[in-house]
Amino acid sequence: MQVAVTTDIKEYPLISRGKVRDIYQVADDALLIVTTDRISAFDVVLPDPIPFKGVILNKITTFWMRMFDGVVENHLLAVDVADFPAKLKPYADMLEGRAVLARKAKPLPIECIVRGFITGSGWKDYKATGKVCGHELPQGLEESQMLEAPLFTPSTKADIGQHDENITLEQAKALTGQDVFHKAQETALAIYSKARAYASGRGILIADTKFEFGMIGDKLILIDEVLTPDSSRFWPAEGFKPGQGQPSFDKQYLRDWLESVGFNKKPPAPAMPEEVARRTQAKYLEAYQALTGESLTF
Repeated sequence: MQVAVTTDIKEYPLISRGKVRDIYQVADDALLIVTTDRISAFDVVLPDPIPFKGVILNKITTFWMRMFDGVVENHLLAVDVADFPAKLKPYADMLEGRAVLARKAKPLPIECIVRGFITGSGWKDYKATGKVCGHELPQGLEESQMLEAPLFTPSTKADIGQHDENITLEQAKALTGQDVFHKAQETALAIYSKARAYASGRGILIADTKFEFGMIGDKLILIDEVLTPDSSRFWPAEGFKPGQGQPSFDKQYLRDWLESVGFNKKPPAPAMPEEVARRTQAKYLEAYQALTGESLTF
């Protein structure tokens, strides 16, 4: 197992290099998805990696996908490098733990965001309008308060370096079609509710999260990453107190450091001190161990 910042697998065409994931087409209907150790904050990719962060994210995603298998199908074909095509054997050490073979699906044109607590941009919108993405909420809510029922709040999908924008449910329906929208909404709320109940029993509050769905024919499947510290806000249940911001298991520590050094949230990002990388990795490991009950050493 080795740190991976940028991959270069010549045997298959690279079809996407995102903020974190490199995706190769290995067959007409199959992809190799490699979760690298790149990290982004404020939609800017930092010049330094978080060692083995990609392994942690990939293992968290496959953990959740297996848990939700009875709720929604997912894109997983293989998670063990021994089951990958023979052409990938020279890359086994790099791919170990951080790559999956996946069914190729057509991603929905929206981000499927579920909010179970009022925080972040949702809290800002609520203070200004009393609403979150068009959802009217009761008066008098406090920052970080748990919502009586989770909210489905879709957004657009922005290119790298751009920001997603919250949209109304009607706008989301126009982008996906009514039937697909209702299926995505129902599925996102169902798996979030199941995950929130599970995680709370492990000492983690899932404040909000972002799901990705894709279509294979007329079937909706779960794709990309699921309930990771990159796509979610994880708070420790111990010491939770509404009415204020919360400490977290995600990359908020890194965001806080960037703001403390005056980062203007535009490329290029500053170099990351080793101590910041180490503490950020520790946050990810803590979340993985709390959720799965397993430990990882690198």
